[in-house]
Amino acid sequence: MSSAPLPDAGRNWVDERAPEGLKPWLKLGRFDRPIGIWLLLLPGWQGITLALSQFRSMPGLYELWLFVGFGLGACLMRAAGCAFNDIVDRDFDARVARTASRPIPSGRIRVKQAWAFVVGCSLVSLLILLTLNLTAILLGVGSLALVAAYPFMKRITWWPQAWLGLTFNWGALMGFAATAGFLASTGGAFPAAVWSAVGLYLGGVFWTLGYDTIYALQDIEDDAMVGVKSTARRLGRSAARGVGLFYGMAVLLAVAAGAVAELGPLFFAVIVAYAAHLAWQVRSLRLDDPVLALKLFKSNREAGFILLAAIALGWIPF
Repeated sequence: MSSAPLPDAGRNWVDERAPEGLKPWLKLGRFDRPIGIWLLLLPGWQGITLALSQFRSMPGLYELWLFVGFGLGACLMRAAGCAFNDIVDRDFDARVARTASRPIPSGRIRVKQAWAFVVGCSLVSLLILLTLNLTAILLGVGSLALVAAYPFMKRITWWPQAWLGLTFNWGALMGFAATAGFLASTGGAFPAAVWSAVGLYLGGVFWTLGYDTIYALQDIEDDAMVGVKSTARRLGRSAARGVGLFYGMAVLLAVAAGAVAELGPLFFAVIVAYAAHLAWQVRSLRLDDPVLALKLFKSNREAGFILLAAIALGWIPF
């Protein structure tokens, strides 16, 4: 069996502070491991900020609500997605040391209860989505196909991390549309400007492809045992080079997005720090060290914030 750490069993705020009856539900939604919320949320915030910086617009009450609403939506949709993933993967999870203690395979939550949790989180998320403009709403509805298909990708392709990238970074398009569509109604060039959002989105896809390959290194032995596919298994001893390539594409596409948006020079100065952070991850990576892999994976919260800061500073035109 793999020597990967068992995050489901580790000490965290849920174990230490949450009421006993809520613990299985909080763990079903992975609220004990908030890194996934950040990685889902940051592309949305980046998309909102890209629109504000590109149009040189100061945020008003609507834009402030977008930051809050996307935060709430990320918490709820990540929880729903994790629960749905656990429903689909419950037989696999029961056979893997790192996931056997999750609420469904351990019997603390029944499958029907988990479905109710998914529906509840999704309905509240829908209420938040309906506060956005029509383009963002349609994009939000469209994302459901990506979310629904993701748990099955590890059964049919060696590249489920790429599908996760398509899914997790969809918020970049939604955030940009929710903001720029509103601004464009006053005369902005939304159809042309949207290419910057596409660049940001594609850069995020490669970013996720890199960090989730690192994450998959924790499970490489267990995945082989149960027949689950991953980029970590597909790349094998070349995984570090693969992550380096993915991260290189992430940086190039982020730079392209900033150039198309005509962001200021501070964007390009700070993007160097983003590239340096990703390069540090690649240099530090050890294929046989799952504890380090988890640490490097979690450090992508900081990488996402660096890119967010670069986009925000790109508002300054000098």
